Amino acid sequence: MHILSLILWTPATAALIITLMPDYRPQWIRRVALGGAVGALVPAWCLAFGFNAQSAAAQFFESRPWNPELGSVYALGVDGFSLPMLLLATLLALVALLASFNLAERVKGYHVCLLILESGMLGVFMAQDWVLFYVFWEMTLIPLFFLIDQWGGRRKHTASLNFVLYTLGGSVFMLIALLMIYTSTPEHSTAMADMGKTAAALPRDQQILVFLGLLVGFGVKMPIFPLHGWLPLAHVEAPSPVSILLSGVLLKMGAYGILRACAMLPLAVAALQPWLAGLALVSIVYGGLLAWRQSDLKAMVAYSSVSHMGVVLLGISTMNPAGLLGATLQMSAHGLVAAALFLLIGLLYERTHTREIADYSSLVMAAPRFAVFTTLALLAAMGLPGTAGFVAELHTLVGGFERWGWWVLGLALGVLVSAAYALRTLGRLFTGPVSPRMREVADLRGTELAAVGLLSFGVVALGVAPSPALHLIGAAVAQLSAAAIPANAAEP
Repeated sequence: MHILSLILWTPATAALIITLMPDYRPQWIRRVALGGAVGALVPAWCLAFGFNAQSAAAQFFESRPWNPELGSVYALGVDGFSLPMLLLATLLALVALLASFNLAERVKGYHVCLLILESGMLGVFMAQDWVLFYVFWEMTLIPLFFLIDQWGGRRKHTASLNFVLYTLGGSVFMLIALLMIYTSTPEHSTAMADMGKTAAALPRDQQILVFLGLLVGFGVKMPIFPLHGWLPLAHVEAPSPVSILLSGVLLKMGAYGILRACAMLPLAVAALQPWLAGLALVSIVYGGLLAWRQSDLKAMVAYSSVSHMGVVLLGISTMNPAGLLGATLQMSAHGLVAAALFLLIGLLYERTHTREIADYSSLVMAAPRFAVFTTLALLAAMGLPGTAGFVAELHTLVGGFERWGWWVLGLALGVLVSAAYALRTLGRLFTGPVSPRMREVADLRGTELAAVGLLSFGVVALGVAPSPALHLIGAAVAQLSAAAIPANAAEP
C-alpha cells in the first residue's frame, strides 16, 4: 500500500476493529484507537522529511481507476498547502483521543466516530480528484453529527442539527459549482488537474459564478461572516475533544478549499478581491467583538475563531506572497492555539462544572500548571511575539498593507479586541481572592499534561523558528501568487 493510502485508511481500519470488540473492554478500545491515531501520525510526519519543498506539484502521488464512466479516479497527493494540514490533523486527532480518556459513556461508539472523522479529514487534504474530495467532505458530517448529538451538552440536538443543515446547504452550492466546471471539461474528468485547466479557461463571468458557489460551500465550514451561525452553538455543546477537531481542523477544511478555488479561478479572484477583503475585515472585527462580550469560556473561543479565520481570508484576498504565507501560517497557528484552549477549558469544566468566567478566581494558587498553559494559549491567541499567531498575523499585515493600504487597520483593531478579551479572561481566572470552591481544583496530570504540552510546544516552536514551515509552503504560495499576477493585470 502507498504511504498516503496507509495514512488515510489506518484510522478507519482501527474504527472497524473497534466495532468488532466487546463493549465491556473500554481500555482495549482506547488502546486500539490510540494505535490507529499513532499509525496515521508517524508516517504523516515522516512525509515532511521526504517532501521536496522546492516543488509546488503534488507529491507522493498515487492514482487508481475508480469510476471510469464518470471520469473519476482514486487519486491522492500532497503539496505545500495540504501537507501542513495533514500534519495538523494527525496531531490534533491524537490529542483529542488523549483528552477523551475520562469518557465513561458509550466508549465504543465514541471512538469509532472519532476515528472515522479523522479519516474523512485526512481524505479532504489528500484528495486529488474533486469527486473524491466531495465524498470525504461529506463523510465528516456523519460522525460529527453523532459526536455532538450523542455526547454533547444540554442543547446538543439543536447544535448537531444546525451544523448538518448549514453544512449540507453549503455543500449544495459547492456541488453545483463543481458540476458547472465538469460539464465544460472536454474529457469529462473530475481530476483536480483537468478541472483546474478547464476552470481557468472559462470566461470571467462564469468564473465568478463558480467561485461564488465554492465560496458559499467552503465559507460555511470556515466559517466567514455571515455564514457562521452554526459555529458558536456547536462549539459550546460539543464535547471538548470534539471541539479540538472542530476548531483545529474542520474549519481549516473551508480555508483549504478556498485556496484550491483561487488556484482554479484566477479571473474570479481578481474581480472579487475587494469583496473578499471586506468580508475578512468584517469577520475579524465582528468575531472579536462578540468574543469580548461572552461570559462562557467556550463561546468566547468559538467567536474568536470567526475573527481568526477572518485573518486567513484577509491573507488569501491579497493574493501576494506575504499575505498567502500569513494565511497558511494562520491556519496552522489557530489550529494549535484553539485546540489548546478548548482542551484546557474542557478539563476545567470536568473539575468545576462551570464555564462562566465570573465563577473563577485565583486558580494559579490551586492549579499552577493550568495557569501557565492557559496564559500561554490566551497570549498566543492575541498574537504575542514569540508565538505562532504573531508570525502569521505579521505576514498577513504586511501582505494586506501592500495590497490594500490603510484599510488593513481593521486587522489591527481585531488584534486590539483580541488582547482586550484575552487579558480580561486572564485577570478573572487567575487573580483576585481565592474562593473556597476553587481551592480544591486538581491540576493537570498524566495524559492531560502530555496533550497540552504537545500543543504548547507547537505554538512556541512555530513562533520562535518559523523558517521550516515557511520553507515547506513557500513553493505552493509562490505558484498561486504568480498565477494571480496576470489575472490582476487583465482585470479592467
